[in-house]
Formats: sequence, C-alpha cells, structure tokens
Amino acid sequence: MKNKAAKSKPIKKNIEPELKELGKRIKQLRIERGYSSAEIFAYDNGLSRTSYTKCESGANMTYISLRRLLDIFDVSVQDFFSEGFE
Repeated sequence: MKNKAAKSKPIKKNIEPELKELGKRIKQLRIERGYSSAEIFAYDNGLSRTSYTKCESGANMTYISLRRLLDIFDVSVQDFFSEGFE
C-alpha cells in the first residue's frame, strides 16, 4: 500500500481583495461612529485590540466575529455588504 501525501494548495501571501474590502468597510463604520482610533473603539466595545485591528487590515475572520462587529455597529448583514461589494 502506497502512502500518498495529500497535495495542498500553496498559501497565498497576498491578502484576498475581498478581505481587504471587508476591512475597509469595517474601518468606514468605525469612523462613521466617531472613532478615529481603532484601539479606543476596540476597548470601548470589549474587543481585543489586536483581533480588531486584524479585521480592519483584511485578515480572515469567522462569521461569528463579523456578526459581533455588525451587532456593535447596529448594521444588518445586507446593509453591510450593500456598499463596496459586488
């Protein structure tokens, strides 16, 4: 019996364009709420500063994390994706 290693796709070193747009939209909502500082926004809303700044920079996030942010921003999923996404 041959031991076949599973072929994996190489990890992309560039952030997906969609994730960058997601991060831009999150940052836009923060600024619209009157926060110039991501750190203060995260602190005021009980979020990890590093996790939140990763979201704004376009890091991959879970659906649960996105929903939590949308709850904080008081924005529906439909409204969130209505701007800047095709």
